Amino acid sequence: MNAVHFGAGNIGRGFIGLLLHQSGYKTCFVDVNAEIVNLLNEKKQYTVKLAEASGKELTVENVYAINSLKDPELVVDEVANADVITAAVGPNILPLIAGLLATGLKKRLEQSKNPLTIIACENMIGGSAFLKEKIYEELTNEEKTQFDMYYSFPNAAVDRIVPNQTNIDKLAVTVEPFYEWVVDESEIKGATPPIHGVTFVQDLEPFIERKLFTVNTGHAVVAYFGYLAGIRNMHEALENSEIREMVEQVLKETGRYLTATYSFDEKIHADYVQKIINRFANPYISDDTTRVGRSPMRKLKKNDRLVRPATKYVEMFSENPLYLTRGIAAALHYDFKEDPEANEIQLMIEQKGLQFTIERTTGIEPGTGLFEMIQKQYEEIAIKKSKK
Repeated sequence: MNAVHFGAGNIGRGFIGLLLHQSGYKTCFVDVNAEIVNLLNEKKQYTVKLAEASGKELTVENVYAINSLKDPELVVDEVANADVITAAVGPNILPLIAGLLATGLKKRLEQSKNPLTIIACENMIGGSAFLKEKIYEELTNEEKTQFDMYYSFPNAAVDRIVPNQTNIDKLAVTVEPFYEWVVDESEIKGATPPIHGVTFVQDLEPFIERKLFTVNTGHAVVAYFGYLAGIRNMHEALENSEIREMVEQVLKETGRYLTATYSFDEKIHADYVQKIINRFANPYISDDTTRVGRSPMRKLKKNDRLVRPATKYVEMFSENPLYLTRGIAAALHYDFKEDPEANEIQLMIEQKGLQFTIERTTGIEPGTGLFEMIQKQYEEIAIKKSKK
């Protein structure tokens, strides 16, 4: 079986590529990083190390790579002959690979009418649907009809912590032992692709929101609370009892919404929350609060990990979530100088004022209780900072 995976970064190699290998696929990585592409073609394998006491290492074999900038026609050929296609390039890069995918998929239709599944494994809601939208912008109406008959773009929820790292072996990658890859099987045409470790479900939304409002929300608030406390390491932030308590309270608020909305068992969900927090506290993963907290403008968008659960909470319970709003306020205080988005937020506050910035970054309407609580929490944090 042949797999094409767009994105040969740490997540692509350490998560998706590993599972494709364990499922028996020969995997072609597509990337623009010439060094990584050349190394993959030279070695034809790489090592994945688990961040745990055992330090277990896994070898991923039967791999090669193509530089999509240098050899786009080779990518087209690989897409045309693939048995499954995956991507882990980041939401902003998906539109940039759409053209090549469209060309390859059109060529595939000329030589085969076998169904094909394309999965965007991104840290976003509706990643595959977004990729499909960008691919379809390259098609005629007739081509869209043909694609609809043979190609599937099932959305997915993916979860595995792969921290920033520098290894002597440029292909080696360290990942946490835990992972979750959930795919909406109801959107697949033809046979479900055999991928070891994937959970196929008929309704993805509960899993997407559970992951987004627990893992992504929790990860972000650990980073922002930790940064405000002057702590640069994620697991060290959770050794601070005050921070851990605030994170637990944030996830109690998101958990209250999730269990009410999707009828998750409260005990099982509480155990899931503790498992997630313990993952963040893994001492074998050295991860910076500034890496996890990066791009705060993206994380503060109305449909992302902080604002969306807060607004959903208000809609469901007609009350404002105390700790989620504190997390949002902490993100607004995030002023890491090497982060362009953090600098943009701080400049906006300075030049346009806090209220303008809250509205512009979060989309929350001024005058609402949620808006006013965020403002209050921001001011309380500012007073606390001034006393240090």
